[in-house]
Amino acid sequence: MSAESRRSFLTTAALGMTGAASTAAAPPQEPATSPGGQRLPLRIGHRAASMKMVGNFDVFKLARQIPGLDGVELQIAHGQPNLRDFDAVRRYKREAHRWGMKIPSLAGVWDRGVSIRHSPVAGINLLQSIRAAEMLGASVILVAFFRDNAPDMNDEASYGPVVELLRGAAPRAAEAGVVMGLENSLSPADNKKLADLVAHPSVKIYCDMYNFSYYGHADQIVSGIKLLGNDRICQVHVKNGKRLIEEPGQIKDWQALFAALNEIGYEGWYVFESQHSGNAQLISSTTKNIEYMRKVCRMPEA
Repeated sequence: MSAESRRSFLTTAALGMTGAASTAAAPPQEPATSPGGQRLPLRIGHRAASMKMVGNFDVFKLARQIPGLDGVELQIAHGQPNLRDFDAVRRYKREAHRWGMKIPSLAGVWDRGVSIRHSPVAGINLLQSIRAAEMLGASVILVAFFRDNAPDMNDEASYGPVVELLRGAAPRAAEAGVVMGLENSLSPADNKKLADLVAHPSVKIYCDMYNFSYYGHADQIVSGIKLLGNDRICQVHVKNGKRLIEEPGQIKDWQALFAALNEIGYEGWYVFESQHSGNAQLISSTTKNIEYMRKVCRMPEA
């Protein structure tokens, strides 16, 4: 990307988002019927980074080989090419259209070395990422911050600047039809507090049940899903290391977690973030994971 193109990109991102666009829709999934009417379709994606396809335009071609997979979560700032380059954004959009796949969300919003708490350019990275999501028709960007990069929600001096940063970017996200989904090492209660302090519909929680357990909140996942509720959860990551989703691991009872999401009426995307040894194992295990998800996830009625 030339210096002139990059300057144009930064200027456009900083001044605002215009000209919303969308990717071509994948073939519609037939929803299950119920006595009360028609249920919403279950939408399942996979993260490109977990597919080991960052910076690879063939990611949609590979995803199309997995029965029941509807979309791919792309990485923004990592890989070559990446979504800081408008030409790459346009190419990804064409490839998604070509293979009939959707782009529900984007991850990897931070340039190398940038964090939400410690970097003066964090706001610029958010605006750049919102712009890329708008161009691709993605409705969610994953805003990640873990451990030392996460604010202390008991200390206003720690969380206050994060709240102000998110409040500043939220109107631009709303104009672009994009939600900033917060994924972090905080507890469900602290995530609720943070989202409620920002108090904007374009800032919600990207729910990762595995991470809740990994960062010490295993006993709060079911109650935390209910505490956050459908209004605050914008998207859900699903992963279980190298195991199938239904197998006990970091999470002991997956069915209870999906039951909690069913109970709150969650109707968004489920995006796999599983580990894979290669393409053959990716296709095989993801096909099995999708079969399991179809058994345990009950989308609400339209």
